[in-house]
Amino acid sequence: MDILNRSLSYVHIMTPYLILDGEMETALKFAAERGVEIVLLLPGIPDKAIPYALAKTHYVSLLESGVKIYEYTPGFVHAKVFVSDSKEAVVGTINLDYRSLYHHFECATYLYHVDCISEIEADFQSTLKKCRQITMETVRNEKWTVKLTGHLMKVIAPLM
Repeated sequence: MDILNRSLSYVHIMTPYLILDGEMETALKFAAERGVEIVLLLPGIPDKAIPYALAKTHYVSLLESGVKIYEYTPGFVHAKVFVSDSKEAVVGTINLDYRSLYHHFECATYLYHVDCISEIEADFQSTLKKCRQITMETVRNEKWTVKLTGHLMKVIAPLM
């Protein structure tokens, strides 16, 4: 959240799971609403149906705030990467879900003003070329079973 709150230009995020609590969703939305380019790169093909459906429950709210969402069409993305303003990045095992952010002792490396940040951003951009952008139309056309599953499972989302 600190990266989102301090960013000036962009925050690019690759994550396999997007199960947000209110605080993280608000941080993403506020950053986008103040003009920061927020891009989420998520799997186009899930490894688990329920977390995939839960992720999609956040799409409308995030899109309405200007967050750009992409899904990796060749398959499953398992990278956990944050890169911001060409000056800082986090790479590790931290998913954007409640358990990873609050309960597990996940590992990550925080990088600040080091040369490899440009390579991390280049990898993000390269991966982005293999993605489809999610729009409100995409969300409207989602299978009703995925929508229903996501909304029903939202009750137990903090356990996921």
